[in-house]
Amino acid sequence: MNETIPVRKGEELDPILLEEHLRSQFKEIPTGHLTIRQFGTGASNLTYTLNIGEWEAVLRRPPLGPVAPKAHDMDREYQVLKALNPLFPLAPKPLLYEDNKEITGAPFFLMERRHGTVIDTEFPEDFEITGEDCENLSEIMVDTLVDLHNVSYKGTRLEEISKPDGFMQRQVEGWIERYYRAKTDEINEIGRLTDWMEKHLPSKNEPTVIHYDYKLNNALFTKNLTKMTGLFDWEMATVGDPLADLGAAMSYWMEKDDPELLIYGMGKPTVTIRPEFYTRVQFIDRYAKKSGRDTSNIHYYLTFAYFKLAVICQQIYYRYKMGQTKDARFAKFGAFAETLIKHSLTIAQKG
Repeated sequence: MNETIPVRKGEELDPILLEEHLRSQFKEIPTGHLTIRQFGTGASNLTYTLNIGEWEAVLRRPPLGPVAPKAHDMDREYQVLKALNPLFPLAPKPLLYEDNKEITGAPFFLMERRHGTVIDTEFPEDFEITGEDCENLSEIMVDTLVDLHNVSYKGTRLEEISKPDGFMQRQVEGWIERYYRAKTDEINEIGRLTDWMEKHLPSKNEPTVIHYDYKLNNALFTKNLTKMTGLFDWEMATVGDPLADLGAAMSYWMEKDDPELLIYGMGKPTVTIRPEFYTRVQFIDRYAKKSGRDTSNIHYYLTFAYFKLAVICQQIYYRYKMGQTKDARFAKFGAFAETLIKHSLTIAQKG
């Protein structure tokens, strides 16, 4: 599976300026010219592969145009990786942070390049998938999340840059504010949903390191799909409620019996709709057994997770509608945000 694409129009980097800066920072770079490609997945930060001879790295920078306050903080993601990589090796090692906007047009950081297979909407053409493979991938995803939540973060930089006290209240209030800042169209259900979330805040859970964007296509696997080789997109990582992380993961984990608009809202669905993959109930049950945590209130976290995902889509759609990005993928994000909000309210009412 080809995980990179030629750089999209309008998202190009200056190869001459960037190569000159790289050579000033990394003396081990060999002779040759800089080659830049882009990761095609992802709809938020822009992520590129950089190659000069055998030297390689990954560059991340914020999306084009204005961004929400405190969002897309490259320095913070760099600091998270710097603290987390020695404790949780699946997090890539960061190499460099730069606040110089003249090089790429925005602050950016570099991290090591990891290699492996990305699983998203399909499996590699040369891989004959079995039900056992699907079950094994499900277990890897659960067990890795449990391992992350067991990381001992106290006394590290992670503790310094996080605020676990009052985490869920700040999350709910903050994401509601983000929604209204990016609002474009009227959605009737939004008032009832936000009222419910504010009135039913769960009691505090013991905080852990959380990824907060944990999903299949943010991971790399060995060619035979038996082991995870890397976990990426740590922009939203922090120390907070582990069940919020589990809920966010489940909002991306589609099932074949989900509403059609939910499955196809962003195009082709993820491979988890295959019946051999864990259901969300099975995923949550295994997590509860492995972690020892009480997941009886998971419907609240799943409600909030779908709302949070709706806001992310709405923010992206807002940038598209305002002409801040021309990526055609984003034209349908407004309709998908509405679908997610309606689905979120349904989960709250069934809870």
